[in-house]
Amino acid sequence: CFLTGAAKLVVVIAIFLLTFYVISQVFEIKMDANLGHIFAYLFSKILVYFLLKATKPPRYKCGISKACPEKHFAFKMSSGAANVVGPKICVEDNVLMSGVKNNVGRGINMALVNGKTGELLDTKFFDMWGGDVAPLIEFLKTIQDGTIVLMATYDDGATKLNDEARKLIAELGSTSITNLGFRDNWVFCGGKGIKTKSPFEQHIKNNKDTNKYEGWPEVVEMEGCIPQKQD
Repeated sequence: CFLTGAAKLVVVIAIFLLTFYVISQVFEIKMDANLGHIFAYLFSKILVYFLLKATKPPRYKCGISKACPEKHFAFKMSSGAANVVGPKICVEDNVLMSGVKNNVGRGINMALVNGKTGELLDTKFFDMWGGDVAPLIEFLKTIQDGTIVLMATYDDGATKLNDEARKLIAELGSTSITNLGFRDNWVFCGGKGIKTKSPFEQHIKNNKDTNKYEGWPEVVEMEGCIPQKQD
């Protein structure tokens, strides 16, 4: 649609310039050379502008690589980078958690989203290095069926995890949570009441031989389309 509109506008401008030129010739109107150059310059600039706009790739929600189908929520997320840059979670073009929003922290960062509407319900982070696992466990138990759960680690998200916490996260659809270790990078999107394992999970182990940063693996990123919960 945009390409058609841009093409039409270019055609209109071309016709206008051509008409002006023909009239000037018919009525022997002497066109100043500078004016002619100005018209040519303006036309070339307008043409280039609209051609660039027409060929610019479309931007999809949260900057994902392709549009989601109907009744799906677009999401994109990344883990933290070492202990310097916090994680980021975006759903339906809304950044729910990030360092810029100042609502992320060391440990496991979690955003809860309504599975029917895509509305943000809550955000929390739980320090799994110097904190206590009990608040995480209690929070996981309060999540209602039909809730989309997005999690991302920052710095270290595993040291204080125990079997109960790992089991509760596994029930949300995670397969990697049982192997999540010290300073591993991990992102996960699942849901309360999910019947199968989630396809949305990325996990990179902390390994001194392959780490990108000193003491931490590279950032993990993930994007996709979450099916909207149906009644």
